[in-house]
Amino acid sequence: MKTTTPILLASVVFVLLAGCKSSDTGAYAPANVGKANQEMTLKFVAQDKAVQQSVTCEGIQERHLADGRLQIVANVRNRENRRIQVQINCVFKDEQNFPVEDETPYRTLILTENSMEGVEFTSLNDKAKNYTVRVRQAR
Repeated sequence: MKTTTPILLASVVFVLLAGCKSSDTGAYAPANVGKANQEMTLKFVAQDKAVQQSVTCEGIQERHLADGRLQIVANVRNRENRRIQVQINCVFKDEQNFPVEDETPYRTLILTENSMEGVEFTSLNDKAKNYTVRVRQAR
């Protein structure tokens, strides 16, 4: 019995170590970490590759209305030599970047060749301090 105990113990240790093999690359990052961080810190986000190449935001004007609500106007530019159709919305957030209300619905925006258009959004209450304007391909 004494000779089988060390062999059995060695077998158990071998099985445990074989199952715990570490990889050379380390832990995997969550798949959506880049997008989530981007939307938390940026004021304007192009949500897909085609929009990233076609649409830019030339500037955003912010102002607080008399009742404390936040109003923004985003100047969206078409960089293409063709007419494009995108969808745009805004998520209003508090000072810690948590959404304070339901996001605005996506609305369709048609931009002619090399044009720029101002798109206005107004928060529903006075809790909004930050925001993210999001643009995606029209669906």
